[in-house]
Amino acid sequence: MSIFEGLNRPEILNNYTHKTELLALLKKGDMVAFDAIYNRYCQKLYRFVFRYLKQKEDAEGIVQEVFIKVWETREKIDLYQSFDSFLFTIAYNATISLLRKRMTVSKSKEFLRNDQEISSSDYIINEIHYKELKANVEQLLSQLTPRQQEIYRLSRENGFNHAEIAQKLGISCNTVKNHLVSVLKFLRAKLNNDLTLNIFFICFFL
Repeated sequence: MSIFEGLNRPEILNNYTHKTELLALLKKGDMVAFDAIYNRYCQKLYRFVFRYLKQKEDAEGIVQEVFIKVWETREKIDLYQSFDSFLFTIAYNATISLLRKRMTVSKSKEFLRNDQEISSSDYIINEIHYKELKANVEQLLSQLTPRQQEIYRLSRENGFNHAEIAQKLGISCNTVKNHLVSVLKFLRAKLNNDLTLNIFFICFFL
């Protein structure tokens, strides 16, 4: 049976909400925890990969590849390191690998000079950048209204779609959409002014 059979069940998120708890259970091979992790990250991963590939099927394939690797290496997950950075590094590397295959040899060489696959040493640097960006995002979110913060977190951190957020908060889907558009426009404007932040991390949060 495929490890993805029966996934994408939003109600699982109601059973486990603390990410550290989920990861600890995942390390032990808990499928319910894996389901919850999948539901929490699959949409964000898809958006991230799609921005590079621009093809639905390829993006979906990368997302599946990422979660297969997470399951196969679950015992090696470090609870004291950023799982988010780890997850998106896998997605980024898989995306770059696919882009290589699309290119001619000459174009591939030119591309790789400017966008190398993230190595283990790069991961340490990216971990630092991730924490820096996360702190920046949190500081910017504190400038928003409580309702805007709540909607953003439900969407980006918990993986809820517009309809689920609307139902949970008792508001319309259009209201949810308008709030998210405003929040993301605000964050992009602020983050894009920081030249030290690259597209990898901006895509992750936005």
